[in-house]
Amino acid sequence: MTARIRATFDDAGARGWLHAVSLDHPDQTVDLDPDVVVPIASVYKLPLLAAYCYLVDAEELNPQQQVTLLPEDRIDGPTGLSILQDPVSMSLRDLAAMMMTVSDNASADALLNQVGVDRLAQLLRSFGLQHTFVRRGAAGNLSELRRRTGASDVDAAFAVLADNDQTDPADAYDAAGMSASSARDMTTLLAGLWSGRLLSAEQTVFAQRVMQQQVFSQRLASGFPYDGVRVAGKTGTFGALRHEVGVIVMPGGDAYAVAVFTHAARGDFRLPRVDAAIGEAARLAVDQLR
Repeated sequence: MTARIRATFDDAGARGWLHAVSLDHPDQTVDLDPDVVVPIASVYKLPLLAAYCYLVDAEELNPQQQVTLLPEDRIDGPTGLSILQDPVSMSLRDLAAMMMTVSDNASADALLNQVGVDRLAQLLRSFGLQHTFVRRGAAGNLSELRRRTGASDVDAAFAVLADNDQTDPADAYDAAGMSASSARDMTTLLAGLWSGRLLSAEQTVFAQRVMQQQVFSQRLASGFPYDGVRVAGKTGTFGALRHEVGVIVMPGGDAYAVAVFTHAARGDFRLPRVDAAIGEAARLAVDQLR
């Protein structure tokens, strides 16, 4: 099975990492280089969500607390609060929902400011994640990308990564300098969220619901286009990186945590073959586990 999964990534022109585990039988797994630490792009919002929910349970954060974000303070981005032109006030709970459902960078940065990078690192260790590091938010990542590319703005910086006729800037995809994790760490976190071990019943339901409401369906969900299959996930995209981690629940109720990371040979803005390969690799893994 590992050979078929590797061939799926090869055919799409990408390197891939995968870990899949049955949530009903945790000793049953399928993997491909599952412990390699790679940059995870917006997948970092999943551990941030788990930390936020944990702090709500601990009454260190109030989910109804209002935060006002001014246009000049919000990071550029294609979705969510980033595209709005006026001041926005939202609760922490709604910021978390925006962060997960449409991968809104402005919401994620605001929530990270509330949780704190150091506090987040402590919580990730307590969750048993030994290879997961959230070093900064989206604004910090884009500022660093501009520095490395020498670009005048974010769009120009991403255009540099998308230009297949030039070499990527040094360390543009260096896991040591970016938020990073392994596929096995992400399925460990997913298993904790779905079992109810990490959070209260209320926060477990909230975390699962916002993942199920994610609007992107071109990756994991593309491998399971069937009535009755539920997919709850979180994508990540940065240059040549295309990722998604999530839980697939089959009609009979059996559930599988899957993490798929890819690094494509090309940096085009759209890589539909790689997106489809993520879904196909997940399907192969889940079929084997079933």
